[in-house]
Formats: sequence, structure tokens, C-alpha cells
Amino acid sequence: MANAKSSTPMMEQYYEIKEQYPDAFLFYRVGDFYELFEDDAVKGAQLLELTLTHRSNKSKNPIPMAGVPHQAVDTYVNTLVDKGYKVALCEQLEDPATAKTTVKRGVIQLVTPGTMMNENPNAASDANYLTSVVKDKQGFGLAYSDLSTGEVYATHLKQFSAVENELLSLRTREMVYGGDLTDSERDFLNKANIIVSQPAEVDEARAEISYVTQNLTRKSEKAAAVQLVGYLLATQKRSLAHLQIARSYEVNQYLQLSHTVQSNLELESSAKTGKKLGSLFWVLDKTHTAMGGRLLKQWISRPLLSLNEINARQEMVQAFLDSYFVRENVIDALKGVYDLERLTGRIAFGNVNAREMLQLSKSLSAVPVILQALTDSGVDVLTDYAKQVDPLTEACQKITHTLVPDPPILTTEGGLIQEGVDDQLDRYREAMNNGKQWMAQMEAEERQKTGIDNLKVGYNKVFGYYLQVTNGNKDKVPLDRYQRKQTLTNAERYITPELKEHENLILEAQTRSTTLEHQIFIDLRDDIKQYIPALQKLGNQLAALDVYCSLASVSEENNYCRPQMHDDNQDILIKAGRHPVVEKVLSAGSYIPNDVEMHEDTDIFLITGPNMSGKSTYMRQLALIAIMAQIGSFVPADSAELPIFDQVFTRIGAADDLISGQSTFMVEMSEANDALQHATKRSLVLFDEIGRGTATYDGMALAGAIVKYLHDKVGAKTLFATHYHELTDLEETLPKLHNIHVGASEQDGKLIFLHKILPGPADQSYGIHVAQLAGLPSRVLRDARKMLKRLEAQGASSLGPASQQLDLFAEPPAQEAPAANEPDPLTEKGLDILDQISDLVGQWQQELKDQDDE
Repeated sequence: MANAKSSTPMMEQYYEIKEQYPDAFLFYRVGDFYELFEDDAVKGAQLLELTLTHRSNKSKNPIPMAGVPHQAVDTYVNTLVDKGYKVALCEQLEDPATAKTTVKRGVIQLVTPGTMMNENPNAASDANYLTSVVKDKQGFGLAYSDLSTGEVYATHLKQFSAVENELLSLRTREMVYGGDLTDSERDFLNKANIIVSQPAEVDEARAEISYVTQNLTRKSEKAAAVQLVGYLLATQKRSLAHLQIARSYEVNQYLQLSHTVQSNLELESSAKTGKKLGSLFWVLDKTHTAMGGRLLKQWISRPLLSLNEINARQEMVQAFLDSYFVRENVIDALKGVYDLERLTGRIAFGNVNAREMLQLSKSLSAVPVILQALTDSGVDVLTDYAKQVDPLTEACQKITHTLVPDPPILTTEGGLIQEGVDDQLDRYREAMNNGKQWMAQMEAEERQKTGIDNLKVGYNKVFGYYLQVTNGNKDKVPLDRYQRKQTLTNAERYITPELKEHENLILEAQTRSTTLEHQIFIDLRDDIKQYIPALQKLGNQLAALDVYCSLASVSEENNYCRPQMHDDNQDILIKAGRHPVVEKVLSAGSYIPNDVEMHEDTDIFLITGPNMSGKSTYMRQLALIAIMAQIGSFVPADSAELPIFDQVFTRIGAADDLISGQSTFMVEMSEANDALQHATKRSLVLFDEIGRGTATYDGMALAGAIVKYLHDKVGAKTLFATHYHELTDLEETLPKLHNIHVGASEQDGKLIFLHKILPGPADQSYGIHVAQLAGLPSRVLRDARKMLKRLEAQGASSLGPASQQLDLFAEPPAQEAPAANEPDPLTEKGLDILDQISDLVGQWQQELKDQDDE
């Protein structure tokens, strides 16, 4: 950074302000531009593709500089914040024309990844959460808020691992935290692209803080919420009247779905693309408002545990499903409803414009139509819902009676306010209209007096009003009355004392009119602020209606059924269940449904069958049906009776965990351990191919031990898919485990998938057949079959029949311990098998070499 002492007063001011925001890009207002200087300019020019110039080019140390027009600053700020940077907006705080020394400047807002007001239409259904975390002796207090809507939530978590899960589930981009971080915690935050910001100094006497935290009783939750609101106030530097009263929640109040489970089940986005397409949200989202889309996402990520609440949601979905015309009338009205929650935030924030105010009034004008449809339905749950909704007619009328139907975007240039709203404004307008008529009259009179037929009266912002005469008529100009003002190529411009006098009258009326219009708009905006709590409540009610209509439409379109929920047992009875996403991407009628029947005598289904046959689809299908049922949705099945699960655990798919830096097998074991440690009898566990990430016998032993632990100690409803056919023998010793398999048949040497779940174990894995479907060379397939036959033959002779190969949990026979230096007979047996396999591989390699020689 340049030496401030050798700088101009303006640059000295810049350096002083920049020192207060060292970790942010400082956008420094100079006239009609925001300028970046020094390192900010160099880096900003690269990130924003700006032209890098220099200030004080003649000095030995010119200052790097880059600028953006003030009208387009939001685009550049959003680009930087999207990339994970902070931006401090430094504005001119006084009129440069009246400033006696250097124009006073100050930062009016610090925009950060967690405080950016999301205005991208493509991300309207996405929330942008800022998270605050505090540490105490019992664990961690966590609070989060979406600044654009003002919602605030707080909870308490015992371990930082639980904090990490919440951060990932919320998709937060910024965490306010003042404590020390361990290396592993810091590494996690870096890999998750979550920036850590230091807390701001907090004045707990601020009205926003006391209002938001009034219902929080737990010390850690309140501390986290105070820190959150304090940071928002410090960065936004304005009143935040739209912040809502914080709602305390416990993670176990809802069906617990870790970030990993949500990703594995692709609840909100595709695991491959990260896009909405291919997710459960994609299937269920037929909402027509941004608020409805956000609320549906919240419901999907936090399914209910209360039977009464689930039934209440189902009743609303049922009502809209049965009342087609009511639903269509509500949907048509909802199409005219803008994002009330975020419009309310912009009103409180003070950056709403006149067109957005009219969007609010248009949205409010749709509410009576919606309420009339609900009331006329004759359905009790719908008419009761209508009674709870306040249409806020008065707020709507205030806006529509004040603003013109099509106002400009800028609120500082006039043209906003209707006639009859303010008497003084009407008088200014009359003066301006009369002045313009006088100008037209003057033009006609001067033409007559001078004989110049093409003389005209004009105006521009630089020279004001003028009389323009072409060069061919200059000799007719009465120089005793006309004073030359400007010379053009083909004409001369003049003024007269009379013209100047009327110009002052018109411009004064115009200036005062524009100023008054802006003030009337500000007064209107401040008046609407009193409705903010009611607007937020209304927005949530309309969002819920939107979701109910969406779920009803999806149920009707896809032939879903209403699930019967019970909380007195864990029985599962699904008839002709279907995977909601797979069914949607397949052609109509091509998805093969399957039943799931798990009564009290069945805790575990051990699923065998070839790859690609549908084992994973069957498992995910059950989990998605359960989650849909617990958000209040109908489900893809002919009928469904389901318990209320408290947690869902999954181990599906093979992938490294890049955030934690764990290998595939370590991830596999970590996810398995999570289920074994925390699952209860009310949980749902889905394990797919446990143990395949290590050696065969290690994997088989681990898989068998995990199955036995789930059976004996946990008792959760479990679907366990495996290629270890030896594990199917566990059905003989574990009474609540039953074998099922995905049907497949072989026709003319080709594998035909039946995609049907059948009782009992699969007869073989069909691995080579699947390889054939994948297109492996025929020579590889032929040699693989030869080797498989040899391995099977030698394995049978050395290990005995399959029924004797695996008895993992029988008491080992009593035998003498081997003498010192004497090999363990079991180890010897394993080494013999490895030797045989090695010999077979050697023979196979020799055969390949011989064929190559031929």
C-alpha cells in the first residue's frame, strides 16, 4: 500500500477506511463510479474482467485503479460475493457540490456470502443462511438466518461434528465464530468453502436483538442468536425490522437426516450434477411461488415426527386432491403472488423500489380471490384455513392509491406518485405544465417576430433552455434581445432574460416536484413497515397453500396414495411401491413396482441379486416413501402403512469423502458406525454392499458382524444388500432376518433383469453377465468364465459345500493351541487357498500369452 503521507486527501481517506475492512474489497464511491485501488484493484480487475489503470501516473509509484459504474455495482458485488469474498460499499455521505473539503465518505454496507440478498430468479427457491456458533461447557449454541426473509432459528448441539452436519445441511457459506478451531475443524471449513467471520461488538440493548431473542431460554442458543443479530447489524448498518422472533428447535424434533443421507437419497439435488433434476424435490415441486419452493425444501429436509401434524398436512393435501376446481382457482391466484417474504425484507432494508411495491400490492390483491375459493369449497379444513388469513386490504389500498400503475425503477427521478395524492405536488406539476405551454407559445411568438420559421425552443441538462437558430438565419437574429449561449456546427443557440426567468421557475418546480415525490415514496415505504410481521405471517400461509396444492397435483398426476401412519409399532406394509424419481424418468408404465412387508417378526431383509438388477432402487424407494409420508405427502404405491421413523441411516454407493479426506472404505465404515452407534428400534437403516472396499474375507466377516449387531442389539428396520451370498445362511440363525432377492433369468446366454423382489436368496451373482452388458471384450468374458469354473471347483474341494463355508457366529470347536512357531491351521488353510488362486491366475496369464503367440 502506498504511503498515505504522500497521497492526496482523498486517498488518505481511502487508506483510513480500508484499514477498517482489510478482508473485504472496498468499493470507494467517486462521482458516478465505485473505484478499487491498490491490491483490491489488481485482484478485482482479474476476477471481474475490468480494465486495470493507474492513478497518479506521473509519480514514481502510480496507484493501481479499476472502477465500475454505480448503476451496475450490484452485478459486480454479487459476482465477488458468489466467489466467496466480502465487499464493503463506501458511499459519498454529502453532496460534492457543497463539500468545503474532501467529500465525507463512509461504509454503508458490508456484503458477505452469508448476508447477500439473493435476487437471482433461478435461485428463488434457495435460502442463503448465515450461521452463528458459540461454544460453552455443554457444547455449542447455533443460530442461523436468511437475511432476505428475516427468519431466525436456534438450537444447541453437543459435538462440533453435529455443528458440521448442520452447516452442510443448511448449505451455509459463512459462519460467525469467535472461538478457537482445531486443525481438523479448520480443514473441514476450508474444504466445505465456509468462510469464518469474527463476531462484531454487540449492543444487546438494540431493539432488534431483544426482539429476536425474546423467546430463547437456553443460554447457548440466546448467545448464538445475539452474536448473529449483532453481526447482521454491524455489517448492514441499518435497522433490520424484518428479523423475526427466533424459533428454538431440537435436531431430534424431526426425522433426523444427516447431510450424507440427504445426499445419498438425492432429496434436494442430484448427487452427480448437483442440480434439481433427478431429485425428490424435482418430483414434488409444482409450486408457483418462490416462497412455496423454499418451504417445500424445508419440509423435505425436516420431516415430521408428530402423528397429529402429519395427519393435519395430509388432510390439506386430501382436500385439494378431492377439490380440483378449488385447487385450480387457488393455483391461478398464486401465479400472481410475488415473493412476499423477500419483498418484506427489501422494505425493511430500505432498498425496495416503486415497481416492487406494486408487486406487493398485486400479491395482496390476489389474497381475497384465494380466500373466496377456500371459503366456497365447503371443505372444513379449507374454510378453517381461510379464517386464519388476514388479507391486509388496507396495506394494498395504500400502495395502489399512491403509486402510478407503471412507475420508473429509480425512485429519485419523479414520475412515481398519482395526481391527487399531495396538493403541493399537484401545484408543482401545474407550474411545470404551464411552463411548458408558455415555452411552446414563446416559440411561436419568436418565429413571428424574427421571421425565422425553423426557430425552436430546446432544453438540455448542461445549458438549460435555449433558442436555436440555423446558420442560414443568423442574420435575422435580434442581437439586442438575444444573447449567444452555444455554437454548433450548423446552428447557434441563444437565451433571453425572459426565457431564463421562466426556466428558473420550471426547473425549480421540477426539482421540488422530484424531491417531494421521493419523500412521499419514502413515507409510503415507512408506513408499510408497520405491516411487516403480518406480511411475513401471510407469506408463510400462502407458501403452505402453495405446497399443499403442489403435493395434491403431484399425487393426482402420478397416482399416489395416502399413507396410513402409526406410531405404536414398526410394521411396514407397502403394496406395489415405486421409486418416485426413477418412475418419473422412465417411460409411462415401464416401472415395475414392488411390495415391502416387514412385520414384527422381520427386522432385516438381506437382499441378493446381480448388479443393475434394482437392489439399490428398492432400498432408496422405501426410504423416499417413508420421508414423503412424514412430510405429509402422498406416496407412490397402491397402499402404504408405515411407522414414524426417528432416523434414517444409509450406506449407498462407493465414493471418497473429499471434505473429510477419507477413502471409500473409511467412509463406508464411518457411515456404518454412525448407524450402529445411534440407530434405535424406530430407525430405518439402508446398507448397500458393506465390506466390498477391502479384502473378500475381511469384508465378508465385517458384513456378517454388522448384520448380527443390527439384529441382536439395534432392532431397526434394515435393508441390507450384499454380493456375499454366504451371508444368506444367517437366516438359519437370526430369526428376524429374511432373505429376499431381485429376480433375474438367463436366456440364450444373456441376462434378463426382472426387477422383481422375490423371497429367498439369489442363485448366483451374474457378475460376468453384467460385464457382458457393459460391453467387455468377448475374450475377457470367455477367460473369466474359465477361471470362474476352476475357482468354483477348487473352492468346493478345499472348503466344502457352501452351507459349510460360513458359520461366523458359531462357537469355535475346542482345540489345542498351536505350539510355539507352529502355524495356525486356519491360517494354513487360508494360505493354501491363496496359493491355489495364485496358480490359477498364473495358468490364465500363460494361456493368454500362448493365445497371443498364436
